[in-house]
Amino acid sequence: MSGSPPSIEIVAEIRRRIAQGELAPGDRVPSTRQITREWGVAMATATKVLTALRAEGLVRPVPGVGTVVAAPEPESAPIRRAAAQHRENRVQQGALTRERIVRTAMEIADAEGLGALSMRRVAAELGVAAMSLYRHVAGKNELVLLITDAAFGEVELPDPMPRGWRARLELAARRQWELYHRHPWAARAISLTRPVPAPNAMAHTEWTMRAIDGLGLDPVTMLHVAVTIAGFVRGTAAGLAAEVDARADTGVTDEQWLESADSPVAAVAGSNAFPLLAAVPPQSMDLDTLFEFGLRRILDGVAALIDGRAP
Repeated sequence: MSGSPPSIEIVAEIRRRIAQGELAPGDRVPSTRQITREWGVAMATATKVLTALRAEGLVRPVPGVGTVVAAPEPESAPIRRAAAQHRENRVQQGALTRERIVRTAMEIADAEGLGALSMRRVAAELGVAAMSLYRHVAGKNELVLLITDAAFGEVELPDPMPRGWRARLELAARRQWELYHRHPWAARAISLTRPVPAPNAMAHTEWTMRAIDGLGLDPVTMLHVAVTIAGFVRGTAAGLAAEVDARADTGVTDEQWLESADSPVAAVAGSNAFPLLAAVPPQSMDLDTLFEFGLRRILDGVAALIDGRAP
């Protein structure tokens, strides 16, 4: 690179690709991870590149996909858009709240993962100075805690509960699975060994313990059941975040990758070294089938536990 800041040169290169049609409207532009690998820059520089391209109106974030090339606007539109943005920024600065910060941060994490989330990035999306966020949030760690708790706040657990402990535990597990499908990053934000003060997440654990209360299990055992289920769901859901990252970086879905010649499945199919693996159809196992199989086995185990300790 020349003497210009790396972010400026990278912005210019991606701008050139868009202008010359190498990247058409709707195409994914390089993600932050791709930028760091291709140009050898830090993640902060890569984030600055995408922020600058969004400010120019050249790209836009799409939840679950990543950052894509924006459709071209009429010639007078940039002037109208800049004026509207200026007015909106003035309104936003006067109405900046913790709730708006959390909502914006969650949208970024949903679209691009936790790696793209930073205080500076949230400030850029809101059109405010980064320092203004610190009046409402202490920093990124607290921000991640807030969006995680907000995600669990979306989970609806009925009161009164369904009849039967098994139906209750299954419902709790499925609600968590649905949460991770909506917010794949959340699986990486949760810690089972170092729980954080997140009221909504704690309420979910309490509900799960109540689901098996009165069956002869002590509180410690009930907590172990609740955390075991949560850990299983979270561990399986970690693959969701990895799939989102891989799709954003390569544009290839897990199903397409399994069917490609580059996947281990293709190598095993043509080898006699692993006959049992070779006998398994490529599409017979995915994250959803793993979740269904594992959940049934865990509930069977809880049933044996209850049968052995119930009065």
